Amino acid sequence: MEIKILGVGCAKCMALEKRVKEAVEETGINAEVKKVTDIGEIMEYGVMMTPALVINNKVKSTGKIPTMEE
Repeated sequence: MEIKILGVGCAKCMALEKRVKEAVEETGINAEVKKVTDIGEIMEYGVMMTPALVINNKVKSTGKIPTMEE
């Protein structure tokens, strides 16, 4: 599984990265977590609001920090 955190380094972006890493660790899933800060690459996903969460190249969340359950 590939998980990408899209954002330019704002506080919410860093919080999302932390939450995702915690969720991966707690669930024990095999996932590669990448941080994407390049505006061009972020725009390729059609994301206009960060942070955004992308799982296996599908945008799952934008503009918020999802809960662990989400």
